[in-house]
Amino acid sequence: MTSRRNEPLYHMFTAVPLRYDLVNRVVTWGLDKWWRRQAARECLASQPGRALDLCCGTGDLLLNLAQLTDNRVELVGLDYSQPMLEVANRKAESLARERKILFIHGDAACLPFPDGHFSCVGISFAFRNLTYKNPLAQPHLSEVLRVLRDGGRYVIVETSQPKSKLIRKLYHFYLRQFVSMMGYWLSGNKGAYQYLAESATRFYTSEEVKEMLVRVGFHQVSFRPLFLGIVGIHIAIK
Repeated sequence: MTSRRNEPLYHMFTAVPLRYDLVNRVVTWGLDKWWRRQAARECLASQPGRALDLCCGTGDLLLNLAQLTDNRVELVGLDYSQPMLEVANRKAESLARERKILFIHGDAACLPFPDGHFSCVGISFAFRNLTYKNPLAQPHLSEVLRVLRDGGRYVIVETSQPKSKLIRKLYHFYLRQFVSMMGYWLSGNKGAYQYLAESATRFYTSEEVKEMLVRVGFHQVSFRPLFLGIVGIHIAIK
């Protein structure tokens, strides 16, 4: 972890946890909860024995998985922001009495798991951080492929680029004007939400994400657009 301390994103995501969930609810009008729920259902479609919430943040995807499964499914969340994990642990306390939920402080470019350890890896609104103009994009994808068993699923819920030019322009305007401003106002962290707005505005199309996943070794890559295509769920099979 020490090699990541100087990265701008590391400092960004250790600075925003106290208001992170609130900002998400406000700027998505609460829809992020539904989007994560849909991603959780896709994660469970293959009836996994072990599931990883990669870059779990404050744990919302993992908590959805916990609510939708019984205690036979082993659930693990990993993030490199210790403050985020502390929030996730507090949120999981009520569920932890009934089932085992493990949160790990770790690095997505060097996952602390053996080959083929998970039936499913899910990631919610952090794939962009791992891949967009990130020199470690290839190691991040390769590590997910490594820890998945054959036939395992990589489920990604992330911002996307709407097909409609009008919707895309309106969406980009909303990101740069409302999301950037509201995120700063609620969290006090201007840089974090300027980054969010700009990276989402410039992020890859669904076709480019598919090419990236196929290039690293995934196959049967599919995409399901949500909410006019501003968000979508990618599913890649090992």
